[in-house]
Amino acid sequence: MELLGQYLSLGFTHVIPYGFDHVLFILSIFFLNSNLKSVIIQCSVFTIAHSITLALAASGHIIPNSKIIEPLIALSILFTSVENIIHSKMNAWRLIVVFLFGLIHGMGFANALQDIGISQNHFISALLFFNVGVEFGQIIVIFLAYFLISKWFSSKSWYKEWVVYPISSVIGCIALYWTIERIFFLT
Repeated sequence: MELLGQYLSLGFTHVIPYGFDHVLFILSIFFLNSNLKSVIIQCSVFTIAHSITLALAASGHIIPNSKIIEPLIALSILFTSVENIIHSKMNAWRLIVVFLFGLIHGMGFANALQDIGISQNHFISALLFFNVGVEFGQIIVIFLAYFLISKWFSSKSWYKEWVVYPISSVIGCIALYWTIERIFFLT
């Protein structure tokens, strides 16, 4: 049980406090439509997708190349932040996009598990607890964004202009920087 707690903790800390890129992706999902139910559904789709590629990578069925995956993760953050500025509502294809980005992020998560290794005796349990930890971290980010910002201001006429656009712009600038950095400076 101690080992499973370790994977739960690793998944959680991969989001809070060590997963700044992951937090920015979740916030980008949040700010397009800060309806709590919609955001949790999107994050659950994201978790399902990253669970698939994480399991494939952890079991050795795929070997992600971090020189490709890390810039793609940054681009996914850039894409969702720009989408927040361009679109005023969630489109039908949003869940497909979130799922595809989840597949990419899952390959990035595989690197976190490589740091401590994964017990072959508890492979499924370890993956499950890691993903539960990630999901718990994501939900905390969502609830914080909701209760600190959206709950009080999302119904205001100025919310998009004064909250969503500036925050999405900052997230987009950080993601653009990361994209360039990860393409040209990742060793």
